[in-house]
Amino acid sequence: MTTTDAVLVPANTVATAKSDGPTVDVNNATTRAFLVTLTITKIIEQESLDVSIYGSADGAAWEPKSIAAFPQKFYCGETQLVLDLNAHRQVKFVRAHWEVARWGRGTETPMFEFGVSMKWIPANILNEARAEAKALA
Repeated sequence: MTTTDAVLVPANTVATAKSDGPTVDVNNATTRAFLVTLTITKIIEQESLDVSIYGSADGAAWEPKSIAAFPQKFYCGETQLVLDLNAHRQVKFVRAHWEVARWGRGTETPMFEFGVSMKWIPANILNEARAEAKALA
């Protein structure tokens, strides 16, 4: 990863079924911590979106369990999480996976318009946050 930003799901992607985003190489990142942002821009009522992040050592075979996941979402808005790959040293590639569900009246097909981006967290900010968390513990 040569830049500080990556796209796990392009902005304004329309999801009507489960799928995966593109593979992102994180092997050359300066630190192994990232701020991942889920932005939902359009929905229909009575539906849910589950977005999780999977890791891979080679970009072909993916871990059977996600390495991070957003809380289930029902509304438009923005949610962030920290993806710390220090506990997953074998991971050199990541990708987003999503699943959608719909219930109630109207069309049975769910529809979310969303995107997922990822920003590298600089080492000095990461170290400062860890020190602060340790002091609070």
